[in-house]
Amino acid sequence: MASHLGNSWDELLKGEFDSEYFDKLREFLNKEYAAHTVYPPKRDILAAFAHTPYENVKVVIIGQDPYIGAHQANGMCFSVRDGVKCPPSLVNIYKALEYDLGIPPSDSGDLTGWAEQGVLLLNAVLTVRAGASGSHAGMGWERFTDFVISLLNKSEKPIVFMLWGGYAKKKGRLIDNPRHLALTSVHPSPLSFYQGFLECRHFSKANAFLVANGRDPIDWSKRKAF
Repeated sequence: MASHLGNSWDELLKGEFDSEYFDKLREFLNKEYAAHTVYPPKRDILAAFAHTPYENVKVVIIGQDPYIGAHQANGMCFSVRDGVKCPPSLVNIYKALEYDLGIPPSDSGDLTGWAEQGVLLLNAVLTVRAGASGSHAGMGWERFTDFVISLLNKSEKPIVFMLWGGYAKKKGRLIDNPRHLALTSVHPSPLSFYQGFLECRHFSKANAFLVANGRDPIDWSKRKAF
């Protein structure tokens, strides 16, 4: 797994990449990738950070772990490569986006366009064994992503955190800076979507907060890379 990102995250995360716990995580991942099918591909594990430098972060969407199906996970939560069928959670995110802002659903599940505007698409756990949700939980990723959220919490620039579902809401304990906004909702999965996610209006709330705090809003209609 390459840990050179080519942006501000390199210096900010250097201590984590060089730490003992991350060495153990790296050793675990090397064995997992050698013995099993693991998602996303190694080159994409840190894609969320490569697309969204620290100083550009305006919105953080926190997922659980990567998609477990073939060709789906691309290193950014809820996103899939262009040409891959949108998974149910992403279909529901698009439904909520249309409900909120009138933006029609897209056939493309590629959310790189969001990432390049400052939306950090961060899973709590960055890898998973094919077909086995939660299979890489408890191996060190949670400590790493806790550190990332703590760094973002220290940012002097106002940030919106979208915490969807119980797993993401647990990260809310790390967000206590009054300059930021934390929005919570049920998860967009089919199991909970109609328990409040459709009507949560997080997209318009995020933009209203950004504008009120002197930051450019997100154009949620731009999903693929520019």
